[in-house]
Amino acid sequence: MTNDPHDDAIEALLRQQFTGAVPDDGFCERVMRRLPLRRRRRAWPVWVGMLAGGALGGASLLPLPLLRTGWQDWWQGDWSAPAIALLSAIAGMSLLALGWAWVELHDR
Repeated sequence: MTNDPHDDAIEALLRQQFTGAVPDDGFCERVMRRLPLRRRRRAWPVWVGMLAGGALGGASLLPLPLLRTGWQDWWQGDWSAPAIALLSAIAGMSLLALGWAWVELHDR
């Protein structure tokens, strides 16, 4: 996102006119003391949701023949279409989880 060129000119003019901090007689400090403390985020709902979602997602896929065939072919070393689809889905979900973790890490 780029700034408007007029913003830079306005900021330069303001800096020329006001050389230092504006005295507030302790107003900012009083306001900061009156603000409520930041509540800590609890991690357990996220973990419970991830585990429940993974369990329900896995349970919903169990009756599919594609999943069963993919596992059997993969364990036997046969690179069939169901085995490749299964491995691609596992790799894709892992990359999505990695991306989500990366974004959450940088949001804090």
